[in-house]
Amino acid sequence: MTAYRLWCVTALACCLFVVSTAVQAEEPRVVELQDLKLTIPAEWKSMQPSSRLRLAEFAIPSAEGDTETSELVVFPPFGGSVEQNVSRWVTQFEGEGRQVKMRKGASTHGDYVLVDMQGTYKKPVGPPIQGRTAPVENYRMLAVILMVEGKGNYFLKVTGPQKTVAGVVDAFRTSFGADKEKEVDYELSN
Repeated sequence: MTAYRLWCVTALACCLFVVSTAVQAEEPRVVELQDLKLTIPAEWKSMQPSSRLRLAEFAIPSAEGDTETSELVVFPPFGGSVEQNVSRWVTQFEGEGRQVKMRKGASTHGDYVLVDMQGTYKKPVGPPIQGRTAPVENYRMLAVILMVEGKGNYFLKVTGPQKTVAGVVDAFRTSFGADKEKEVDYELSN
């Protein structure tokens, strides 16, 4: 084998190794949080929870052109019915121009209710106890109540600019084992 051919084979092998390593780095990871096993995309970066009421937080890379950050927040089981939580989430968006879609389905963890909201988000500003918000247009929230039998209701919320959140809808469903094809419309009972 000539030196040139040896160099070409070596260069090709190095390129294949780099591509192979890059593909492996993109594999989602399984994150265990109490009774949940979530499949989180590799590019969603784990962050220190900003409150002890949060099990986990993940930063979601912004879509091209979006300057605001997006995040997935996971909350442990605590108070309130499905209806109470959904009603509270809906009020986190201003009434004018607000779009709300609700679906119900079954996941690998149990039944769930998924609420998809768009519009002007009342983004929290400062300590939660103060209840201050600032309106942010063109926002979207995907919020799930995941009913884990015998363990309680877990809450998962993706919040951010519409464009970024639109790009992660499928990954969000995958994270908790949802099947979009088997979902049905959901309406509040009150």
